[in-house]
Amino acid sequence: MRTLVIIPTFLEADNIAEVLRRVRAAAPQVDVLVVDDSSPDGTADLAKTTNEELGQIDVLSQPEKSGLGVAYRAGFGRAFEDGYDVIVQMDADLSHPPEKLPELLAQIEAGADVCVGSRYIKGGTTPHWPRRRRLLSRIGNTYASKILGLGVRDATAGYRAYRTSVLQDIDASRTKATGYGFQVELAYLAHRRGAKIVEVPITFMDRVRGVSKMSWHIIGEAMSLVTWWAIRDRILRRKPELTPAPAPAPAAAPAPAPAPAPVETSTETAL
Repeated sequence: MRTLVIIPTFLEADNIAEVLRRVRAAAPQVDVLVVDDSSPDGTADLAKTTNEELGQIDVLSQPEKSGLGVAYRAGFGRAFEDGYDVIVQMDADLSHPPEKLPELLAQIEAGADVCVGSRYIKGGTTPHWPRRRRLLSRIGNTYASKILGLGVRDATAGYRAYRTSVLQDIDASRTKATGYGFQVELAYLAHRRGAKIVEVPITFMDRVRGVSKMSWHIIGEAMSLVTWWAIRDRILRRKPELTPAPAPAPAAAPAPAPAPAPVETSTETAL
């Protein structure tokens, strides 16, 4: 399976080279696309330099900082154009262990449509997290999973492998969220389309270098979107906005009555 690992970045100069080297060591066969939001610290240049060392790394530079969802949508578009079979989402801050890549890809190979690197199934851990952060994350994930009927323990997880066909089917380019609500939105749309979603445990390591992008605005966006989707789809019974079905072909006009047979045959072809 041709696989593209998409890594969105902003101000990740301290981490980008290490994460790329660990990805290459864990899964030598995959290609990597770094989608950089015009980081002023030279993240994109470091990724290009690392490509000279490792190969199979491309950099897509965005004109400005636009958020996680925008970066991933741009990366998905590139993956669709280039014909990849599997797309992996991964953070650049080393919170997602690249060493788990083979396990995620093995689940797709075995028949899953989506494989989530999960903190909240047996074997998953979040070491060094303060109790308040762990509680907030657990509550948010439980709320999203229950209210949307997802059945996914880690709905906000950002470490995932998708069959490309699933992302094309749900038309990921038309998703709305920009922050971490984007991850819930993708999982929810895939679930509604009947995708087989599995989870494998990961140890989620907290950022050691660089600056966290998490904010109350991002958390608020995610929770408000989740609530709206539940109201829209489970109470009002509306359908989410997805790719419109192709318009039916117009009915064929009645065939004209056959003309009288000519007396003589003709060698002309009908136009």
